[in-house]
Amino acid sequence: MSYPSKHLLAIEGLEPPHIADLLDLAESYALLNRSGKTQRDLLKGRTLINLFFEDSTRTRTSFELAGKRLGADVINMSVSTSSVNKGETLLDTASTLNAMQCDLLVIRHAQSGAPALLSQKVDAAVINAGDGTHEHPTQALLDALTIRRHKGRLEGLIVAICGDIAHSRVARSNIHLLGTMGARVRIVGPPTLIPADAARLGVEVFTDMKAGLKDADVVMMLRLQRERMSGGLVPSAREFFRFYGLDAEKLALAKPDSIVMHPGPMNRGVEIDSAIADHPTRSVIGEQVEMGVACRMAVLDILARRLPRNR
Repeated sequence: MSYPSKHLLAIEGLEPPHIADLLDLAESYALLNRSGKTQRDLLKGRTLINLFFEDSTRTRTSFELAGKRLGADVINMSVSTSSVNKGETLLDTASTLNAMQCDLLVIRHAQSGAPALLSQKVDAAVINAGDGTHEHPTQALLDALTIRRHKGRLEGLIVAICGDIAHSRVARSNIHLLGTMGARVRIVGPPTLIPADAARLGVEVFTDMKAGLKDADVVMMLRLQRERMSGGLVPSAREFFRFYGLDAEKLALAKPDSIVMHPGPMNRGVEIDSAIADHPTRSVIGEQVEMGVACRMAVLDILARRLPRNR
């Protein structure tokens, strides 16, 4: 495999062959999982620690499943009951984890750059499970795999990423990945939720939802991240849904075979209408969760190959 690094901290900087190798391996794990032959011994004797400083259901659980299906010893550290909650610094935590000699460390943190800092202080391979508003690389991988399974390719597709772009690490990772793989990326949202550096990201910017969705192959909705917002960035939930929520009328402007995505958790009736979220053919939201396990298995596999054998 051509993956170039000991860690997975970001999508930005990865080349198309690196991404393609990860997606190809993840596809093989998706097929394996569906066959029911999920238990393997690739990570037997390895220790995986999930260190989540922010709440998570899908990401933490899928990393736990991925590790166990590959035979790793998996430990979920609860930050709310750990020494971190008693004032321990991130670097002190890194020293403690290093003494435990874990092999793979998955971290989610509210501060951008925390996983990169940790990767400099521990011997383990570090995987960024979301840091502040920076990146969420495995989410972009699972989104890309889901798209590729339905469309057969990424290159040349029109992907509209809609909603709270400014606060979304999911959007940033997807922008980097999809742009690198040749997709045409649009970001759609109110001006207050479009990042100031949008032009640098190489995307098309739309503040009109209907224009942004026209002829799109993929419509990716994002959660309003009110916990990261200062006041006044969005109107009421009802007004937001009226202009930027995905319903049948707006979706009709996309291609007839377009697919609808959402990284979760969803605010139904705010970002997306329930009838669209649960649509039997257009919505692939459930499949995204399934592909999350496969992609995280692929990441753990590839990073473990670079670890010394006698750790």
